[in-house]
Amino acid sequence: MLQGWLIILVSLVYLAVLFLIAWVADRRADAGRSLIANPQIYALSLGVYCTTWTFYGSVGRAASNGVDFLPIYLGPTLLFALAGFVVLKMIRVSKVNRITSIADLIASRYGKSQLLGGLVTVIAVVGVVPYIALQLKAVSNSFGILVRYPEIVMPTSIAAVPLLQDGALYTAAILACFTIFFGTRHLDATERHEGMVAAIAFESVVKLLAFLAVGIFVVWGMHDGVGDIFSKFKTFSAMPAPVIPQSSATAHMSGHTPLVYGSWGALVFLSMLASLLLPRQFQIAVVENVNESHLKRAVWLFPLYLFLINLFVLPVAMAGLLYFPSGVDADTFVLTLPMAQHQQALALLAYIGGLSAATGMVIVETIALATMICNDLLMPVLLRFAPVLLSTHRNLSRVLLTIRRVAIVLILALSYGYFRFAGEAYALVSIGLISFAAVAQFAPAVLGGLYWKGGTRNGAVAGLLAGFSVWMYTLLLPSFAKSGWLPAKFMESGFFGIEMLHPLHLFGLNGLDVITHCIVWSLLANLSAYIGVSLMRAPNVGEARQANLFVSRGSQAMHPGTWSGGAKLSELIPLVSRFLGAEHTQEAFARYAQERGFSSPAQLPADAQLVNFAEALLAGAIGSASARAMLASVVTEEALDMEEVMSILDEASQLRSYSREIEEKSRELTRATAELRDANQRLQQLDQMKDYFVATVTHELRTPLTSIRLFSEILHDDPSMTVNERTRFLSIIVSETERLSRLINQILDMAKLESGRGEWVISTVDVAELILSASTALTAISAERQITLNMDQVESGLMVMADRDRLIQVMQNLLSNAFKFVPATGGVVTVSAYSIDSDVLIRVCDNGPGINADDHELIFEKFHQGAGNRDSLTDKPKGTGLGLPISRQIVEHFGGRLWAEAAPQGANGACFCFTLPRHVRDLCTTVASG
Repeated sequence: MLQGWLIILVSLVYLAVLFLIAWVADRRADAGRSLIANPQIYALSLGVYCTTWTFYGSVGRAASNGVDFLPIYLGPTLLFALAGFVVLKMIRVSKVNRITSIADLIASRYGKSQLLGGLVTVIAVVGVVPYIALQLKAVSNSFGILVRYPEIVMPTSIAAVPLLQDGALYTAAILACFTIFFGTRHLDATERHEGMVAAIAFESVVKLLAFLAVGIFVVWGMHDGVGDIFSKFKTFSAMPAPVIPQSSATAHMSGHTPLVYGSWGALVFLSMLASLLLPRQFQIAVVENVNESHLKRAVWLFPLYLFLINLFVLPVAMAGLLYFPSGVDADTFVLTLPMAQHQQALALLAYIGGLSAATGMVIVETIALATMICNDLLMPVLLRFAPVLLSTHRNLSRVLLTIRRVAIVLILALSYGYFRFAGEAYALVSIGLISFAAVAQFAPAVLGGLYWKGGTRNGAVAGLLAGFSVWMYTLLLPSFAKSGWLPAKFMESGFFGIEMLHPLHLFGLNGLDVITHCIVWSLLANLSAYIGVSLMRAPNVGEARQANLFVSRGSQAMHPGTWSGGAKLSELIPLVSRFLGAEHTQEAFARYAQERGFSSPAQLPADAQLVNFAEALLAGAIGSASARAMLASVVTEEALDMEEVMSILDEASQLRSYSREIEEKSRELTRATAELRDANQRLQQLDQMKDYFVATVTHELRTPLTSIRLFSEILHDDPSMTVNERTRFLSIIVSETERLSRLINQILDMAKLESGRGEWVISTVDVAELILSASTALTAISAERQITLNMDQVESGLMVMADRDRLIQVMQNLLSNAFKFVPATGGVVTVSAYSIDSDVLIRVCDNGPGINADDHELIFEKFHQGAGNRDSLTDKPKGTGLGLPISRQIVEHFGGRLWAEAAPQGANGACFCFTLPRHVRDLCTTVASG
């Protein structure tokens, strides 16, 4: 028996060594001399996969079922040795997108969905926290065995250990301190936790050496080699079967159901997924990776590590059965065999090995879960329900670091509480493979997201919900029922007493152990929902961008270009500084400026590349989904250009080929292509119209200038010209000068109106007074040409809301136009105004030659001149051809309409009509008077 104080002292010394290693590694990292930039360190840190389940449980499993412990280690061996390209692609994608966790990876792939990130976090916490409790249980049991041996060789009941005397409690407290100190030094979760990784690599060495030491002692210290053990065990096996206590490993592996070799494939597949998708494995293999080239060493060194740590599992299990034919839990053989041989130092070393296996798993798993809880669960909640806090708090880095530290404490407290509450229940000891099966639900969303562009956010959510629900029904709830937490009837007759819904024989599927049964149904439901829902619609723009980034570009290290807009540097830097700190942010932007060839960040252009860089910085601190939401508040995103639209449509066409609605989707794509083609033709027409406009303006300006120059030269070259001829030529020059001025003014006016920069002074306008003012200004012209202007049909009291000067411009254009076309004698122009429903209709009619019906719209085009509109002196058009287009734009600006029509039946001439909405006060007055 070992003294309790000695075990505690050795444990504290060991944990102090871990603190020292982590501290030295962090100091070297700060000095720019990374300790973990080494492929061997990376491969050893992957040994965090081997927990107390490996250190103690493999022997227990081997004692019960022989080599059936191997599938759990064949899976990761095959993954790294044969499918390392999957890990490599995941590393590349994660580094490009600054992924912080498995939840962040899935959320980022499917349009940076906060819902998806939160769902993955909840599943991870539910599935993994009891697994952490299992590590605390192993530490507590191993401590109790060493202190009480040989009087008590079975693990002491948890309830029998007082709270303040439970070593697991102090272990959890120390691990919380370690994790907080070395796992939350920086907010940027993509900055490697070098101290933590160095300590994990050291622990991998310790537990390997400890297990090898026990194995060597058992094989060559207690026996004459492996052959001696096998020969003795052969004789032992011929005797009546001993009563072997049910080990925790057995419960993990089989759930009290004999494991047949047919389930090996399911367990190999399950462990393969778990070795990459468990939060701690993703953290070490992907997030903490320094250089992707280190994977080349890990693909053979990590499988070698798994081989070595399992090398003596069978000999130790056989020796334990030989030495303890009954009464000892097979999981404790690693400790009890050295104790039985009075090898207390070796037993203490084995205890430290088991402590290493437990602490390594707990530290990394807790950091990973705390990061997920902060970035993918609490940050979206703060963004939605407490935006004021995020917008007003200047330094959020400390707030978020505090959240992560509190999350670490809560995770460990919850794990310890579950350990105390569950006691020796089946639910606790079976949680190993139950946790594996839980994280396996991430596989369709992760692997589909890496290799299939058709996956959508809705599909991923549906798949996770379906798979997680089946996992709970077929694995978690049965474990609760066997622990006595649910009625036994649930296990006897299934849900609602329906035999087909029996949780261990769902839909009548028999002959499978509980783990294989769960994997078959949960992944079938998961995959069906993921693929089926994804095929129901094509990915949207955000999903298509991320799919292209993860699938097409995932094998290349390149920066994601997900924003197509820009933001001011003065807005980006303060935003990032609130999460990463001013100093760290300035350093990051300074390095980025140098990479782009600028001497300082102030010279950086406010383009999409800058926004993408800022998003990458934020993603490393608060997750990709939350980073996108924060940046959306300061970024102005541009519309997609034609190339991007065509690319997305082409991508959508490929995705629709897998859909049941392929024909309908093809028709939609055809219509979209036709619309784009029409839009392109319209753009070409507008370009041609622009060229025509420039050419026409040039011609129109040149015409009066030519006349002015011609007659000026005649006057200059012929001094003997008579006074009458000189006066005639000067009149032409003055007329052409006035025409040139009008043309320039109207071109400028047209340009202002079309660009939306026209100046408007809105007021209440009396229509009758407006018509009178416009006609008064033209009295001289009408008198000169003896034109009769009839305004008897103008209704009084009509009011509109408009710019008075602009409406006078419209009326004068229409009146001037009418004056040009009336006969030389007997010309009559009639103006009428009256109300029609809620509008005011104004008509200007003349008794001229009229307008062909085909020209009723043509005359509103720029520079178009009506027939007969010629100057008698120059034979050039009297007007500029811009009056009517300008008038139409003014009327339409005030919500009206301007058009041309023939004169009333039986009369000659033409009419120009326009409507304007009546003023509300005018309408109210009319109703009241009525």
